[in-house]
Amino acid sequence: MTKLSPRARVLTAAAATALAGTAVFGAVSATASPAAPQAAPVRADVHDKDLTRSTHLSAAAAERAARATLDAARRDGQKVSVAVVDRNGNTLVTLRGDGAGPQSYESAVRKAFTAVSWNAPTSDLVKRLDQAPTLKDIPGTLFLAGGVPATADGAPVAGIGVAGAPSGALDEKYAQAGLAALGR
Repeated sequence: MTKLSPRARVLTAAAATALAGTAVFGAVSATASPAAPQAAPVRADVHDKDLTRSTHLSAAAAERAARATLDAARRDGQKVSVAVVDRNGNTLVTLRGDGAGPQSYESAVRKAFTAVSWNAPTSDLVKRLDQAPTLKDIPGTLFLAGGVPATADGAPVAGIGVAGAPSGALDEKYAQAGLAALGR
């Protein structure tokens, strides 16, 4: 009789265990009782009076705004990142321009989120920190100039955030170029 190596013994034992487990599973499955009939799912049509409707920016429009923003910065020789978020603050598009700093990506997202959350440019919100300094402690926000909201009928539908230019005023200038692209 041939003596098996330790590895061969382990593999043989594993195969035997798997085979035995399959046989037991098959036997149990074959003798199991049929499943009890399931109850019909509960359905309820929600009345229209209990619903709200909201308007959202399309992905194509978000991309158009982001590209216009990046193009405006590129024309001025600035290396920035841009983010467009929806009315709920979820990221729709982010573009990191060639040579933009690593911090600019996240900063752009947070500026866009802040602008849409308060339906105000972040440059205006910075001024509010004097009266309410703890605003800056809200997760996901960044109270630096460079974020602007996009609105439809006065309600926010998106936020555009830009980061990476030498000043917040320039960041906001480029975000405004993205807004202008939405108005076309």
